[in-house]
Amino acid sequence: MKKLLLTLLVVVLCPILSQGWGFFGHRTIAQISVYALPASMRGFYYRHMAELVKRSTAADERREADPAEAPKHFIDMDHYGDNPFGLMPKLYDKAVAKYTADTLRKYGTVPWTVMELKDQLTDAFRKRDTVAIVRLSADLGHYVSDAFVPLHTTENYDGQLTNQAGIHSLWESKLPERNIAKYKLDAESAKYLKDPQSDIWQVVQDSYGFLGATFDFEDDLNNKFTTEQKYVFSHKYGKTRRSYSDAFADAYHEKVGGMVAYRLKQAPTMVASMWLTAWKDAGSPDLDNMMAKKPSKAEKEKLAAELKVWDKNELVSKQLLLSLQKVEQEVRPDLINAAQDMAPVQEEPAPAATTPTGSPVPGAPAVPAGTNKVKVKTKPADAPSQKQKAKATPKKSTSDGWGTPSGSGW
Repeated sequence: MKKLLLTLLVVVLCPILSQGWGFFGHRTIAQISVYALPASMRGFYYRHMAELVKRSTAADERREADPAEAPKHFIDMDHYGDNPFGLMPKLYDKAVAKYTADTLRKYGTVPWTVMELKDQLTDAFRKRDTVAIVRLSADLGHYVSDAFVPLHTTENYDGQLTNQAGIHSLWESKLPERNIAKYKLDAESAKYLKDPQSDIWQVVQDSYGFLGATFDFEDDLNNKFTTEQKYVFSHKYGKTRRSYSDAFADAYHEKVGGMVAYRLKQAPTMVASMWLTAWKDAGSPDLDNMMAKKPSKAEKEKLAAELKVWDKNELVSKQLLLSLQKVEQEVRPDLINAAQDMAPVQEEPAPAATTPTGSPVPGAPAVPAGTNKVKVKTKPADAPSQKQKAKATPKKSTSDGWGTPSGSGW
């Protein structure tokens, strides 16, 4: 018992900063987005598809070094009250006037980041800057994809406020990685977005609508799993981390797998539509003329063959999904199947937990560098719980000017 308690203390003191969809999800979305483009764009993007897939995770990689990067990936809508989509202006300048720029940065800016990147990509198309087109397309795709993850719309982004720590990586990484062969990846074709700002906000609102089920189904399964069955522990570089077991992940997937697959299928269509919209807004420049060599017959045939495989939803079985292809082997932590089977932990003082500046609760886990998310939130005794807030689907006021229905989008 002493070993277990010490290990759990180390786990608490070593929080993991979750990243949208995980590398696997982002790379999958990037590849499917290329297939969803119209023929006039597909040749150029297919030529650069491997680079786009690789760069699709660059935004997450920057978070370690750039403190300004983290807020671009999320927006904690529950911070703005029980009817956040009726209160929050869609235009950034109006939102700043109402809440201040510091507040927006603290609680996330993903919809405005998407619009900023879309405008930058439009400018790159106008300038025929192919290097910038590829780089900005990858980044834009990343932020759009993040908006499709429900846990990127709440202060309780990793279940840390409801004793569900680790649910972020479970939902967006472990579930799709274990079940990708079951998902339908034949996303709908891209279309021009007349109002991309409203469209990306609708994505955020739909994601927010899925929060109730995301938390509740995890909570419902607690009665069927002991702690030893629910979690596994890993050791790496002298630290111990806790994650959900395969058995629990499979049971959870039976409850929310349809939701995960649905959001993963929708994301590439929106990513490709943002690329298409930026291209059309730039005057639809000839992308084939931007390539040093025009697509060869062999390249066209290869693309055509992949499109047929994609249309039949056979990318996984035909081993054509780039996110599943072998990458350079990484050092993997030793995995322990249950808390009761853990190896002895050295009996040495655990590092003291530091309280981040402005943290309302002494002893709370330190906020990792580069993130402005609030780890602990206090509320009045009669205020609704985080899960209750997440379950409530916000109703749009008649005067908010959104022009889109509230709800989860199911």
